[in-house]
Amino acid sequence: MSTPTRRTILVTSALPYANGAPHIGHIVEYVYTDLWVRYQRLRGRDCIYVCASDAHGTPTMLKARQEGVTPEELIARFAEVQKRDFADFDISFDNFHTTHSDENREVTNHIYARLAAAGHIRRETIRQAYDEQAKMFLPDRYVRGTCPRCGALDQYGDSCESCGATYTPADLKDAVSVVSGARPVQRDSEHLFFKLGDFEPMLREWTGSGRLQPAVTAKLGEWFSAGLRDWDISRDEPYFGFEIPGETGKYFYVWLDAPIGYLGSFLQYCRRTGLDFDRYWKPDSDAEVYHFIGKDIVYFHTLFWPAVLHGAGMRPPTAVYAHGFLTVNGQKMSKSRGTFITARTWLDHLPAEYLRYFFASRLGPGVEDLDLNLDEFVAKLNSDVVGKLVNIASRCAGFIARGSNGQLAATLPEPALYGDFVAAGERVGEAYEGRDYAAVVREVMQLADRANLYIDQQKPWLAAKDPARAAEVRGVCTQGLNLFRVLVVYLKPIIPKLAAGAERFLGLAPQSWDDVATPLLGTAIEIYEPLATRVDAAAVKALLSASVENLKATGVPAEAASGAAAGAAPAAPGRESASAPDAAPATTAATEVPRLPNASIEEFARIDLRIARIEAAELVDGADKLLRLTVDLGGERRTVFAGIRQAYAPEALVGRLTVLVANLEPRKMRFGVSESMVLAAGPGGADIFLLSPDSGAEPGMKVK
Repeated sequence: MSTPTRRTILVTSALPYANGAPHIGHIVEYVYTDLWVRYQRLRGRDCIYVCASDAHGTPTMLKARQEGVTPEELIARFAEVQKRDFADFDISFDNFHTTHSDENREVTNHIYARLAAAGHIRRETIRQAYDEQAKMFLPDRYVRGTCPRCGALDQYGDSCESCGATYTPADLKDAVSVVSGARPVQRDSEHLFFKLGDFEPMLREWTGSGRLQPAVTAKLGEWFSAGLRDWDISRDEPYFGFEIPGETGKYFYVWLDAPIGYLGSFLQYCRRTGLDFDRYWKPDSDAEVYHFIGKDIVYFHTLFWPAVLHGAGMRPPTAVYAHGFLTVNGQKMSKSRGTFITARTWLDHLPAEYLRYFFASRLGPGVEDLDLNLDEFVAKLNSDVVGKLVNIASRCAGFIARGSNGQLAATLPEPALYGDFVAAGERVGEAYEGRDYAAVVREVMQLADRANLYIDQQKPWLAAKDPARAAEVRGVCTQGLNLFRVLVVYLKPIIPKLAAGAERFLGLAPQSWDDVATPLLGTAIEIYEPLATRVDAAAVKALLSASVENLKATGVPAEAASGAAAGAAPAAPGRESASAPDAAPATTAATEVPRLPNASIEEFARIDLRIARIEAAELVDGADKLLRLTVDLGGERRTVFAGIRQAYAPEALVGRLTVLVANLEPRKMRFGVSESMVLAAGPGGADIFLLSPDSGAEPGMKVK
């Protein structure tokens, strides 16, 4: 389907949380969005891109308290870090604001007042965990203890990472507050709820109208079947956020005012530029509004958010597009392995554009995770950008400079070939529009191969030896540079700095998409200077080493869990989530957790440890932490459910040897029967390490 040229578009990315610096897992999201935004602008469309730091919530309050500063001081400091890092990754925001702003308070109060007036807010008294020492109610993830089902130690207050059970903090055994280490008590408090069920017919229609990716629509079907639950939008003091008008000691839950932060940032932009805010958000608006998010916050953006907007008399988004998580070398980002890489550490060692290009080559229109395999990264950049793309310019530029005084020919020797490159723009454009950036890269690299083949076949280096063939050489190289120009325009949303350098070399003003329809002829070019250089594997090694050293310098143990932003599990409907803004802080007070009783050597000797080979590994539907492993125990096959999904991609485990507890009784789980247990070490999350034997071990061999 053709897309109209004149479009009015507003785009947002999910808001980065304001108490930390970006890492490359975050950068996936902003590159994913920025490529689409830059493409729209390259086509001459009116496309505005706004974002903000997500400032409110318990983690900000506690981190500020820990550092001895005010929350406002903390978020201001990290906002500058975020703006700097995003700018250096060429993320082209038109406005980057904060949710802790007058504009956001104004819009939040307005939306809440309209929801309340329309009868979409109700009150209910609920019982919650309360920390009497810290004098605060605790989100589920701020309570840890022993799983009531399987007995696993040090589990969150809402779900068990070991067996997948879900429960409330009151169900935990030996529960403690992660804020103070005190044992929480249960207290009643009146809360305000948004009546999500009021909007089920509207939401069913909106979510079923092609606005979402198929995988997201399928997931929403499960949530509709389970029933839409009212949403608690209030929190008790102390809390860093906006006080709820007309209430005492009550604040808006961060997940209400965070998406409204899109509107708050846009309102600031409108007041700064004179743009009409209502034009974009009135119910009958002809503008397009798109949200680009991670798949862990789909529930909030495709159910709560459109319902809140509709209930407040505003338009819902045109579409919401989700992406997957980032793994590095096949596993979740890990501090101990040096693959928990901050945006700044990357920028200190490698060009931002190289990561943009690699991400683009792996990002498709679905919600699948993507892997940054660093060996593949080196090979891809050296092959595509250096070996194919800029190679065209470097091969042709010298002949034009030396033999033609820097002047391009007046005609192209192969106009049909140039026409093929221009015609390919329709396929490339459709791929951009559909967010299939991997297809964009494939298409452009196929064209680059054709351009290099043309130069190989014409052999200008041989013709240049004969002065009588000077015009031929000039024509061939003019053809080559024109093909190069087309490819650079197609890749301009992905590698904007390289594109700007190419425009300077070719003596051009900033190019638009339609400029390639007319070839560049009879004009002067500048002396060619390298537009890209090869990636040295040593730079990657230095990057990983620096990542470990930087973490040591900040006082964060290398063995600490890597956090939720790069690979968090999707949020359970209506619950606090590890990836949501009310997640547990990166550093908390010491907690008192139960210890395993001492075991005698005789008891330990009864454990039968055997070598096993993992023959298959797969995800478990409905379980965020588990993988289903099929293992070979020396001719005997067993099925094992292991809580290692956050640390290992399934394909990375196949063929690997590990250590198995062979004499455990089979255990029935809601996902099936687990016939054994694999051994692993580590604090949990991404930093779980399977025990692996040395070389020479065989399946079935006893471990002594």
